[in-house]
Amino acid sequence: MVKVLTYKDIDRVEWNALVKASATGTWFQTPEAYEFFASMPELFRPFVVGAYSQPLPKGKWERLRGVCVGYVTVEKSPLKQFFTRRAIIIGGPALADDASSEEVETLMKAVRDQPILNPSLKGRTSNHPSFQGRDGKRLYAPIYIETRNFNDYSKWKNALASAGFDYRPHLNFHVDCRDKEAMWERMSENRHRQVRKAQATVECLTNEGISELEVREWYEILRELYRTKVKTPLWPVEFFLEAYRQGVGKFLLVKHKGKVIGGSMVVMSERVKELGNEGTVYEWFECGLNAEYKEQYPSVMATWAGITLAHETGCARYDMMGAGEPGVPYGVRDFKSEFGGELVEHGRFLCVNKPMLYQIGKLGVKLLKHIR
Repeated sequence: MVKVLTYKDIDRVEWNALVKASATGTWFQTPEAYEFFASMPELFRPFVVGAYSQPLPKGKWERLRGVCVGYVTVEKSPLKQFFTRRAIIIGGPALADDASSEEVETLMKAVRDQPILNPSLKGRTSNHPSFQGRDGKRLYAPIYIETRNFNDYSKWKNALASAGFDYRPHLNFHVDCRDKEAMWERMSENRHRQVRKAQATVECLTNEGISELEVREWYEILRELYRTKVKTPLWPVEFFLEAYRQGVGKFLLVKHKGKVIGGSMVVMSERVKELGNEGTVYEWFECGLNAEYKEQYPSVMATWAGITLAHETGCARYDMMGAGEPGVPYGVRDFKSEFGGELVEHGRFLCVNKPMLYQIGKLGVKLLKHIR
């Protein structure tokens, strides 16, 4: 028997312990991540579900077996909200390493059936508090729910399918950061040359050495990248400023002659070293003025700074957070491939609530990416 609990009832100590010990645990599944998303209701409607195992005497439950943190996106424009609403579970759920198929299936069914994600269940209406924005206007349920996996869920694939989540292939790079010399040797000769050359003319600063103004300068570079090349939605600058103020995001800015020319925002997972889990640094966002500063290689230096940070803080891995679909040409994958990481395919799990709107959205994204 499995019992499902939500945010107010999940024990925080157990929640943190599970994420740190689990092979599928990431920063994005922590209480800190949930509270970060919850601090910006104008951008996110976060949710969390936990699955507990068999009950003990006196109505107590034995232990937390899985937890899933995600958010529904919020747009200011009602029309945009209607057509782009989605629920994202970054990293995938954090599961006990020996979680049963029943426990995982129960957890993910509970995710799918959360009021904010599925208003069509009996007895629910659009007047439910989960569907109201800060201004009281209706927030539509998401078109789809997607887990963006950073670890291996292959042994639970059938359980997720039974819960309504279909597997979709997706690639990623994991860089082993435990040995500094080996870390350097695994990089391509091209990256060796670029790092050596750029080190003479740029400096990389972390949160303690930068200001909000410099975060804003970096954001303008990122926004232009998304506008001209990535062509997918980007959160407003307030998201990044909150990450900076709360210390959630670690900013690594590349500067040349006092000017911000690139950088990245990463987040870090603490793990239980006694269990062999030594932590991960996640490269959430990265950008650089690469055309304007060809001899400084700002994007290369931003990523190298993140890999170096992972090693210096005792983290075992630098996670590049995505490298596209297998068999589909992708310049970002080519860029990331030269840093000596292992190419992995942990995929994504997708539950589509509105098939027609989902297909329209996919077509819209493709058209947008082809507009020059």
